[in-house]
Amino acid sequence: MISGAAAPSFESDVRPLLQKYCFECHDEDTQKGGVNLAGFTNAASLLRNPKLWETTERQIRDRAMPPAKKTQPEPGELLVLLDGLGEVLDHPDPQWLPWNPGATRPRRLSRTEYNLTVRDLLGVTHQPANAFPPDGGGGGGFDNNADTLFLPPVLLERYLAAAEEVLAGADAAHLQKFPPAWYRTDRSAAALNLRWFLRRAWRRPATDDEVERFLRPYARARSAGTAFLPALKSSYQAALVSPNFLYRTEPVPPPNAPGSHGFPHVGDFEWASRLSYFLWSSCPDDVLLDAAAAGRLHDPVVAAAQVRRMLADPRARAFSEQFAGQWLGTRNLTLKSTPDGHKFPTYSPALAAAMMQEPVEYFAALIRENASLLRLLDSDFTYANRLLAKHYGLTNALSATPSPAGTAVDPFVRISLPDRTRGGVVTMAAVLTQTSYPRRTSPVLRGKWLLEEVLGTPAPPPPPLVATLPPDDQVKDDLTFRQRLEKHREKAACSGCHNRLDPPGFALEQFDGIGAWRREIDGRPVDARGVLVSGEVVDGVVALKDALLARKELFVRHLTEKLLAYALGRGLEYYDQPAVREIQQQTVAAGYQMEAWVLAVTASFPFNHQRLAEPEAKGAAK
Repeated sequence: MISGAAAPSFESDVRPLLQKYCFECHDEDTQKGGVNLAGFTNAASLLRNPKLWETTERQIRDRAMPPAKKTQPEPGELLVLLDGLGEVLDHPDPQWLPWNPGATRPRRLSRTEYNLTVRDLLGVTHQPANAFPPDGGGGGGFDNNADTLFLPPVLLERYLAAAEEVLAGADAAHLQKFPPAWYRTDRSAAALNLRWFLRRAWRRPATDDEVERFLRPYARARSAGTAFLPALKSSYQAALVSPNFLYRTEPVPPPNAPGSHGFPHVGDFEWASRLSYFLWSSCPDDVLLDAAAAGRLHDPVVAAAQVRRMLADPRARAFSEQFAGQWLGTRNLTLKSTPDGHKFPTYSPALAAAMMQEPVEYFAALIRENASLLRLLDSDFTYANRLLAKHYGLTNALSATPSPAGTAVDPFVRISLPDRTRGGVVTMAAVLTQTSYPRRTSPVLRGKWLLEEVLGTPAPPPPPLVATLPPDDQVKDDLTFRQRLEKHREKAACSGCHNRLDPPGFALEQFDGIGAWRREIDGRPVDARGVLVSGEVVDGVVALKDALLARKELFVRHLTEKLLAYALGRGLEYYDQPAVREIQQQTVAAGYQMEAWVLAVTASFPFNHQRLAEPEAKGAAK
């Protein structure tokens, strides 16, 4: 419970409110949607069906239930409902709901992870995985999800070619630590080098049997007259096409392994890989591997120190690129958006590249500065190069900002903003462009994006055979595009969704289809006024930011769900929600600091434990 007050009782505080607002549609007689809430009479009974109650809590929190046409709880009543349900779900009696860290499946390295791993392992700048088939997007919307990282047959051939390619371009320092001249036989030097290489490539120490097995390609090459280092590369190539390199796997610990709530801790080397691929999208470095070898990563102080060290490392830029780019949907802007060149003549590949880079630079800056998560919603600065600053009308601000010495011709620099019409991810051109159509903006798409990706309160899908809207925003029959959209909303089948989607989207109408500021649409003044389902009036982007900040707990909760899904490489389940709320509470208590947020994820129960088998709640209803 975030407020810190005494928790409401389910029996005396929460259930009467459920009876007042929910039982009309969800009692034993009605059971609308097949849901009967009246049959749950105490806290223990809730935990016989925790998935249902996690969904119920989310529906109430999102204001999706009770439906808009029904009587709504007062603000104080709403807090009682949410706090009371959250207290039961966050602190369950293990007799009814055992803790569950979720399944950890073998996970193939994604294309990004492959490229960054061979970079750090071999010192190469080439990115061979760019020629691999695209990765899918899985649970949480991220491409590191184990369930979507399949292994198509064509990829097996690419792996062999990629291993040969990266080894050919590797520097000798990344291939050989123990020169053969130091040892009695070349084979002993080869074995030592291979053991050293496998520890880094496989992210754990290799067994003696594994070293012997992977020495065979070296021995065959030497027998054929190949020199020492090229022969050693033969063994390295075999190691790089081994599942031990291509997959992140976690061995099943013995049943009596130490842990909590009946679940064993993740092993030190496996935890090191979890952390490095979370923050760097790459393999653990020697510092992290040495800490794992010493068995020190289960010490919370040591683990937190490693997190801080890795966040400060340049390799942590991958965290900003992968997490921020995929959460916002801006990483592949050029594949998603094709603005019409006649309508938007200033749009170009160079501008699109700058648009995609802005959220990465911005998110990375928040990490560096340990800034507040809320700066993602509103801030007095951004990062831009000269092309993007011109697009934003901020050339004067850029001129007053000195470029760092030795940087690129058009570097990205921090720019102080003159007002609140920019600042935060909502006003970034990449977001505004991808939520537009080729010839016009889309209040519907922008509202949908805000509800789903900022607040985590998605609207229901549109009904089938819904009427389409015009492809441009020209005045037609003396009606502006907005007026035509409002007529569309009058239809009963459309009003339910559009009443939620359109108002926040209207507040962004001051930005055109590629995110530039505008005052008119086809000669008519921009109307950026909307009324949210709560009855709150928002007129323009500044009022929208205020409305989002007023809902900061929804934002932090949703973003925490995203971050935990990204860290775990899987979609979240109902049993992850106690961990989500605990991470959120720790983040809020730390003043929304980015570092505290990341630390809370790495210290969370699912990040630190393994599941041996699917647990079943004792006493659960059959």
